[in-house]
Amino acid sequence: MSQSVDVPLRLPPAGPVAGQGDGFDDLPELIIQPRKGWIAVNWSELWRGRELLYFLVWRDVKVRYKQAVLGVAWAILVPVLSTLIFTFLFGNMAGMKRYLPESLQSAYPVFVYCGMLPWTLFSTALTLGGMSLVNQQNLLTKIYLPRLFVPAGTVGGAVVDMGISCGMLAVLMAVYGIAPGWTILALPFLLLMTIVTSLGAAFTLSALTVSYRDFRFLIPFMAQTLMWISFVPYPIPEATNAKWGMLLSINPMFGILGAVRAALFQEINCDWRNLFISCCSAFALLIFGLFYFRKTERRFADIA
Repeated sequence: MSQSVDVPLRLPPAGPVAGQGDGFDDLPELIIQPRKGWIAVNWSELWRGRELLYFLVWRDVKVRYKQAVLGVAWAILVPVLSTLIFTFLFGNMAGMKRYLPESLQSAYPVFVYCGMLPWTLFSTALTLGGMSLVNQQNLLTKIYLPRLFVPAGTVGGAVVDMGISCGMLAVLMAVYGIAPGWTILALPFLLLMTIVTSLGAAFTLSALTVSYRDFRFLIPFMAQTLMWISFVPYPIPEATNAKWGMLLSINPMFGILGAVRAALFQEINCDWRNLFISCCSAFALLIFGLFYFRKTERRFADIA
C-alpha cells in the first residue's frame, strides 16, 4: 500500500519590474575591471574546476596515443630505447660506469633508466607544456576556463606515462638483482618535487611562448642542454660534484635525479646539500611561473 506525501514546492516570486522588490537589491555588486601588476592565484576557482583538469589530463593521454600502433606502450618503449643508446655510448664506449660503485657497474642500464623516468616527465613539461597554450588557441579565445589547467593537463598526462614506465623499472631491478632499502620511502616526496619543477617550467614557458614566439625554437635547445647538465645518462664524478655541485644544483633536476638514484640504490649516498638547493629552486620556479602566468594571462586571448 503506497502512501503519498505532500512536499511543498517553492517557486520564485513573480517579480513585477527589475528593481522593484524583485530580490536583486540584496545581491552584492560585482565590478569587472582590469588589474595591474601581479595577480594572485584564485585557488578556490581551481578547486571548483578540478574535474575539468581531470578531463584535460585524460584527453591529453587519449590524443597522444590515438591511432598509434603500439598505443601506451610508447610510454615504456621511449625510455627503454634511450637507456639502451646511453648505456652503449656512455657506459661501454666512454667508460662512465667506472664512476659507479663496483657492485653497480654491471647494472648501468638500471642506473640510466631510473634517471630517465623523472627526466622524461620534466622534458614533457618543457616541450609539450611550453607549447600547450599556443596549440590550444580555441580554448583561450572561445571559452573561459582556469587557463592554468592547460599546461597543468599536459604535466598530468606525463605523470600517467611515468606511472606506466615504473613497471619496467621494477622488472629491470628484479633482473639485475637490485633490492632497494628503506630509502625507497623517499620516492613519493621526490616525485612531488619533480611535479613541482615540471609545473613551474610549464607555466613559465607556456606564458613566454604566447608572448614571445621565439621561445618555440628555444625550448628544444633548452631541453637538450638541461639533460646534459642534469647528468641524466651518466653519473657525476666525485671531483666534479665537490667543485661544481652547488652551482649545478640551481638546476632543480640535478639534485632530484641524484636523490632518486640514492633512494633506489643502497650503494649511492644522497647529497643532501644538492637536494636542498634543488628543492628551493623548484619551489622558486613554481612560484615565479604561477605569478608570471597570471600577470600575462590577461593578454592571452588577444595575442594567441
